[in-house]
Amino acid sequence: MGAPSCNTGRVSEPAAPPPAADDLIVLRPEGLYCPAGDFHIDPWRPVARAVITHAHADHAHPGHATYLASALSERVLRARLGDDITLQGLAYGETLTCNGVRVSLHPAGHVLGSAQVRIEQHGRVWVVSGDYFVSGVEHDVNATCAAFEPLRCECFITESTFGLPIYRWRAQAAVQRDINAWWHANAPAGRASLLMGYSFGKSQRLLAGLDVSIGPIAAHGAVENMNAAYRAAGGAQQRVGTPARRRRERRVRQRLDAAARRAPSPGRRPRLRAERPRRLAGFAARDRGHRRAARDRHPRL
Repeated sequence: MGAPSCNTGRVSEPAAPPPAADDLIVLRPEGLYCPAGDFHIDPWRPVARAVITHAHADHAHPGHATYLASALSERVLRARLGDDITLQGLAYGETLTCNGVRVSLHPAGHVLGSAQVRIEQHGRVWVVSGDYFVSGVEHDVNATCAAFEPLRCECFITESTFGLPIYRWRAQAAVQRDINAWWHANAPAGRASLLMGYSFGKSQRLLAGLDVSIGPIAAHGAVENMNAAYRAAGGAQQRVGTPARRRRERRVRQRLDAAARRAPSPGRRPRLRAERPRRLAGFAARDRGHRRAARDRHPRL
């Protein structure tokens, strides 16, 4: 490992070893690349053929000539990247052969349509995880999408956003109980309970765990657009409930007794300032700085 940097105080990472001649996946400036199949996986620069693991903006970028993703993610991808993209959807487990390389997509348990990419050639199997959800707590799964499917392979390329030992998450059920108790305490006092999270994925997990008997729920328009995609998918996604109608939403805001679901923001927008009295919970977010995450005291999912 290299010496600490004088500018940042961080330890520099060693250079990655050069790829072997027979590696199924290599790293290029555009992102992960399969030379034999001539396609990229979640590339961050425009390419001819992009396999997309899921529709979050740090994985699904605009500008590619063609896209391949799970059929379940098609609606969200088109909403975010445009209806005119050239997109082919694959069902989970369905196989596509590209220049002699067999490609299939398998559930990752992260968000609607999230997929691991399985690549097979001459009996060798590599898997790119994309973002995925697994838990050390029994029965702790993301109820809004298909659960992570373990795949046998000889090389597993994993995301590691939360790989450091400082990250120790509580069971989702325990966090949801705390959220519902907090909302239940605010409602009789006429305080709106505002939860702020990503419009795609995190908000739907929060919605699925809310106790609807406590009171009405209003969703931000950006969240409701994603809710519609979840509901259209059917199955487990139906746990994401239909929000109040617009007329009811206005009454909810006036009464200040709703749990409003919003896309992330600093909490200083005029609409938030107008919704008083209120209580603001922690952000339900994915990516935080390491030091900030270590001292985080907000409820997290």
